[in-house]
Amino acid sequence: MLFGQSIFQSVLERLKEEEDATVESEEPVSHRVSGFATGLAFDVMEGVSAASQRVGQAYLDNLGPEPVVEAPPAPEPEPEPVMPDHLARIAPEDVAAELSIKSNDTQQTLNEKRRAFAKANHPDGVAQPFRANANRRMMIANLLIDEAVRRLPR
Repeated sequence: MLFGQSIFQSVLERLKEEEDATVESEEPVSHRVSGFATGLAFDVMEGVSAASQRVGQAYLDNLGPEPVVEAPPAPEPEPEPVMPDHLARIAPEDVAAELSIKSNDTQQTLNEKRRAFAKANHPDGVAQPFRANANRRMMIANLLIDEAVRRLPR
């Protein structure tokens, strides 16, 4: 204890004295900066600069008039997709005729035929309404090629 007070009480007394001293020593707000011979050049209303009241507006004031933006034209409706002719041929005989698998085909030629057929008929490459036909054609082609590979001489 210092002079009959606890440390806490003495700190509180000191803070109170400092607060009273700062309140008494405050001077009226002046719009001059010490060291400058003249005042600052801005409008002040009640101690707040006019520019600080509209912080983001200063940038926009210098942009000029807003450009006229025309509404984009309405997109034309997409035409209804048309099914390619080859997707209508889903019979195994039609797919076999397109593949033209021969008895002298090798593993390599059969793989090339599979890739070429998939490139033209894969379901991911056609419009949504025709994917069922494309999927069926790919299943038939894969079955035919797998059977031809299985029958190759070893």
